[in-house]
Amino acid sequence: MDKASPQAETGDLFIRIAEPGDLAELFRIENAAFAGDRISRRSFKRFLESTRARLLVATGPNGLVGYALLLLRQGTALARLYSLAVDPACRGQGLGAKLLEASEVAAFDSERIVLRLEVRADNEAAIALYRRSGYRLLGRVEAYYEDGCAALRMEKLLHGPVLGTGNAPYYSQTTEFTCGPACALMAARHFDRSVPAEPLTELTLWREATTIYLASGHGGCGPFGLANALARRGLSVEVRLFPDELLFLNSVRNPEKRKVLTLVQEGYRSEAEQLGVARSEHPLEATALAAEIAQGTLAIVLISGYRMFGQKVPHWVLVHDADDRHLIIHDPWLERERHESPADAANLPIPFAEFDRMARWGRSAVRAQILIRKDA
Repeated sequence: MDKASPQAETGDLFIRIAEPGDLAELFRIENAAFAGDRISRRSFKRFLESTRARLLVATGPNGLVGYALLLLRQGTALARLYSLAVDPACRGQGLGAKLLEASEVAAFDSERIVLRLEVRADNEAAIALYRRSGYRLLGRVEAYYEDGCAALRMEKLLHGPVLGTGNAPYYSQTTEFTCGPACALMAARHFDRSVPAEPLTELTLWREATTIYLASGHGGCGPFGLANALARRGLSVEVRLFPDELLFLNSVRNPEKRKVLTLVQEGYRSEAEQLGVARSEHPLEATALAAEIAQGTLAIVLISGYRMFGQKVPHWVLVHDADDRHLIIHDPWLERERHESPADAANLPIPFAEFDRMARWGRSAVRAQILIRKDA
C-alpha cells in the first residue's frame, strides 16, 4: 500500500489506510456484510501489499466498522471501487457515504479523475447512495454475481470537464497475440456495425495482418498488416511510423525466422502502396491526435505494455475519443486474474503527457499509429 494516502476524521469516525494488522477484522466485516462473492483472506493480504490498490478502513470507538477497496489501473486516470462494506451492526449511520467520499479523495490524490464501480441491481440502498453522490449509470451486466444477480455499472467524474465515451463498441481480445486485430475489429465496427464482434472475425484479421513470429509463440501484428486489412474493408487508412523501419526483428534471434519476418513485413509495405494506404514518418503527439479524433478519425496506436499492465511487450490500443486533457482509449486486454471486466478497459481516459510517454516501444522508442477514416 502507498502509505502517503490521506487520512480523514469525521466525528467519532476515523478513516485511514489499512494496515497488515487489520486483516482479521477486514475478513470479519467481509463475511458479515456479504452472503456471496466474498474477498478471501489471501486476496485481502494481496491488496494490502499492492501498489495498485488503496484499501481504506473506517474505525470507531469499538474498532473497525467498514472498509473501501480501490483498484488503480496503471497508466490511466481511472480508478475502480472494487468493494465497499460496512459492519451490519453499524449500518444506518452514514458510514457508507463517508467511505465513498474518502475513496473519491484517495482516487483524486492518485491522479485519477474517474471512479467506476459495479453494484448489485437489487441493492436499492447502495444504488440510491451512488446516485445521490453523483454517479451515473453506464450499463447493466446480467448474471454478474455468483447467485445470478445482475450488476449496474456506474461512474463519477471526480474533476475536470465531462469525458466523452465515444461511439466505438468495445471488444476484448480472446488470445494473447490479437490485441491489434481486436482494435481493428472495434474500428471496423465503429464504421460498420454489421461487422461481427466474434473470435472468428478477430482471428481472420490476425491471419491477414500477422508478422508470423515474435519473441515466442504466435506472431503479433505490425502497422502495415493491420492497415491493409482495414483498407481492404473500404476504410481510408494512414500509417504514421517513426523510425520508418521493419519492426520486432530484434525480438527474434533465429536467422530463418528473422528472414521470414523481414519478407512478410516487406510484403505488407508493398501491398499497402497498392491499396492506397498513406504513409508518414511523423506520428502525432497526443494533442494533435486529439484534434484528429475530434474530426471523426480513429487511431490504433502501439504502446508499451509495461505502462498499462506491467509487461514489457508491444501492445495495440484504440483511441476513439478525446477531451481537452485526455485521449479516451479502448484497451482490448483484460487482466482477468486481477478481476478486471470491460468496465476497467473500455473508455480509459489517458492524460496527454502520459499517453505520449506510453506510446513508444523498445530501445529505439518506436512510435506507430494507424489513422482510420471513413470516406464520405
